[in-house]
Amino acid sequence: QVQLVESGGGLVQPGGSLRLSCAASGFIFSSAAMNWYRQAPGKERELVAAITNTGGITNYADSVKGRFTVSRDNAKNTVYLQMNGLKPEDTAVYFCNYHATYINYWGQGTQVTVSS
Repeated sequence: QVQLVESGGGLVQPGGSLRLSCAASGFIFSSAAMNWYRQAPGKERELVAAITNTGGITNYADSVKGRFTVSRDNAKNTVYLQMNGLKPEDTAVYFCNYHATYINYWGQGTQVTVSS
């Protein structure tokens, strides 16, 4: 069974940093592109970052470019999202995503709250 488990969220002050992790199992992780999404209260779920299977190509939402970095360690079946210079607008539940051919797989999400 596909399983995605996010961790690393929490409460941080504006300007702070967090690193999110997503531990994956149940599929061939090294062949799969992975994504990070987030959903803030009252807003639609949005794509934050994407990374190809080898990590050779990454893409980011304009709102996080220069502040967030997505990476992966295929030996550990883990994808990361390093978040620096956090803003209150980054407050959301962050989800790890694996988009298979016919099914979207999601983790349970991890809450990131940026507040003073």
